[in-house]
Amino acid sequence: MRAVQCVAAGKPRFVETPKPEPKPGHVLVRPLLVSLCGSDVHMVYYEPAHRYPFPPGTSGHEMIGVVEAADAPGCALAPGDVALTLAPYHTAMAEYFLAPAEHVLVLPASRPLEQLLMAQQLGTVIFACQRLPVLINRDVAIIGLGSAGLFFAAMCRRLGAARVIALDVAAHRVAVAPRFGATHARHTADGNAVQAVAEITAGQMADVVIEAAGEADAINLAPALVKTGGHILFFGIPRACNFAFDYETFFRKYCTATSIAGAAFEPGLKSTRAAIELVASGAIDVTPLLTHRTTFAHVLDAYQLARDCSDGVIKIVIEMPGYH
Repeated sequence: MRAVQCVAAGKPRFVETPKPEPKPGHVLVRPLLVSLCGSDVHMVYYEPAHRYPFPPGTSGHEMIGVVEAADAPGCALAPGDVALTLAPYHTAMAEYFLAPAEHVLVLPASRPLEQLLMAQQLGTVIFACQRLPVLINRDVAIIGLGSAGLFFAAMCRRLGAARVIALDVAAHRVAVAPRFGATHARHTADGNAVQAVAEITAGQMADVVIEAAGEADAINLAPALVKTGGHILFFGIPRACNFAFDYETFFRKYCTATSIAGAAFEPGLKSTRAAIELVASGAIDVTPLLTHRTTFAHVLDAYQLARDCSDGVIKIVIEMPGYH
């Protein structure tokens, strides 16, 4: 089968690799749609050199596919089922994918597949929200408005935040934020994020700051935006292993800080299942995210577009061979 393989930083390529063989407890899935995520951009461009090359299939992990074969008695999966399929090791950018049965979640038919695909990212955000303090009547600042940051805006409003302050250096992403519940959306390309949050909060700064970009500047911005004794959630995968950090500002805020990942390994996948329900019911409208669509043959260009954050891109959906 054909697959993408990232062999070095910034060097994804197409390869021929054996089609996976079914094995007990697993399901053979033929991907239909795969969307690109910031973590895919990280894997393609920003991992430490010693971690390359990655296996065939890298990098793709937000995937909907059709079940081809299932060797998992009692799992209620059957050939022809269309399912959101988790790929925690990012090896789903291929013509076939072998997944543990518990990672294959059959989808309702209530929404177009590209909308239901967004439940994977939403599930990671719902999972991360379990690390947040009570948000009722509190002010939240979100740094980075990719799909994750926008989903954080939606969830924080659902969890009772009084004000959700959405911040990004890309104007087209700022423009979308109010549709996801942001009460304030600010374009911060000129470096005015601290001033903006101070003005909105009358100098008190944010009770909670969510960093959803992963850039060193964004990580360093978080302590400057949080109020003394507040809370920071670091969600964006860092673009570098080592970089200068403004520890003085962080230390003097006496805040609680945490990081989070690993929704695919949550027992019962409760967050992902909740995300499917929210998207399928229309409770969260994901259509503003779906800005670009291309084919598997052009996925290498799509990685570059996702990295550059140009052309108004938020989410890129890849049509896999045999989709139509």
